[in-house]
Amino acid sequence: MCVCLCILTVYLQPPATWIQCALESRELLALCLKKLKGSMTKVRLIDAGFLWTEPHSKRIKLKVTIQKEVMNGAILQQVFVVEFTIQYQMCDDCHRVEAKDFWKAVVQVRQKTSHKKTFYYLEQLILKHKLHTNALNIKEIHDGIDFYYATKQHALKMTDFLQCTVPCRSKTSQRLISHDIHSNTFNYKSTYSLEIVPICKDNVVCLPPRLAQSLGNMGQVCVCVRVTSAIHLIDPRTLQIAEVDGSTYWRYPFNSLCSPRQLEEFIVMDTEIIRDLHLGAGAGFRSNKHTLADVWVQKTSELDTSQQYHCRTFLGHLLNIGDLVLGFDFANSNVNDDYLNKMNPNHVPDVVLIKKSYDRSKRARRRNWKLKEMERDREGLDVVDERQYTDFLEDLEEDEALRKNINIFRDTSRPPVESDTDDEGAPCISLMEMLEDMTLADATGGEGADMMTD
Repeated sequence: MCVCLCILTVYLQPPATWIQCALESRELLALCLKKLKGSMTKVRLIDAGFLWTEPHSKRIKLKVTIQKEVMNGAILQQVFVVEFTIQYQMCDDCHRVEAKDFWKAVVQVRQKTSHKKTFYYLEQLILKHKLHTNALNIKEIHDGIDFYYATKQHALKMTDFLQCTVPCRSKTSQRLISHDIHSNTFNYKSTYSLEIVPICKDNVVCLPPRLAQSLGNMGQVCVCVRVTSAIHLIDPRTLQIAEVDGSTYWRYPFNSLCSPRQLEEFIVMDTEIIRDLHLGAGAGFRSNKHTLADVWVQKTSELDTSQQYHCRTFLGHLLNIGDLVLGFDFANSNVNDDYLNKMNPNHVPDVVLIKKSYDRSKRARRRNWKLKEMERDREGLDVVDERQYTDFLEDLEEDEALRKNINIFRDTSRPPVESDTDDEGAPCISLMEMLEDMTLADATGGEGADMMTD
């Protein structure tokens, strides 16, 4: 008989069930009698009860009365004492808590980018589907995160989920730990390495010519508007949209031309909506959620000059004269990219506008919702970049399709917001999209309720 070393007395009922039993209880008596079933098949059980033993003696004694019919109808009755020895061991849950390095498989997720937007999105999907509950330990490193598991099956489940959620490629390896030559059994530690494509939301990319042609003859300079199970791209000159999955990306790889920290702030001086635009033969689909416009902008850092830039953008439905917008300045940047260097300079835009800029402090004060986070080991890492996390929260407010797969909880410490936009037009998340954050006290109906665990 095995018992778990925890606050509560929990006994193992083979093969893998743990039940809580008090000393000299009916549940413990039933568990002990099940141990005797194999040796009592030819007799009839009449009575059974406990004999007192010292609670710390690791001994349980049962007084058992049995009967059996012998020759000529005579019945023989006998009373005897059965002694059980308690052997202590850890259950699986306690093993995960006490021994974080006790793992059989690890899933290593990596992405070589300067921004962690994809990891923030991935974290919320994992929390929603509760795939982190089976992990022995979750360790965050510089360019990724590691999930440690006690069984290979749990690691395979996580690997399959990640491959269906984000565009990535995987590689598997294993290391022999021990080998029993008598039973011919092997003990391996398996490693599953997944590399996510190095493209994040709001990145400006330059597509390879063959890939751009296969996507409906769209322009090579595109903007990544979303990363889900594929990379969602839009051509700012024609509104053509395309999706690039993981396998296509690794056949025709391309890099980001700028990081979010390289975006500059512009002010809109004039704008003109483009109503009719005729695309060539073989053109792909166009976005119906964006509006094409010609925009004249000026850097906010160069307001004392007359330098203006003309560009074509997909943000025509959002921009008005006097608005602030973030964009990437190609005209005054030195970009080292093989595909961009081979393009016709007349086809390279001076400025690519990415997103409309709002007052970040006002948006933070108005934000009445929150997200949950996974418990993970951040040993050796600096403090989380608050600016990157704030960028991700703003992306959720601006992109309804992105937040459909995420659980968003209402922050009761903030006042409720009725409208979906503020006074400046900054998008917000409505109360209809928020969930109530249920705590343990709410679920049990009292404060400080204890949870029964192993």
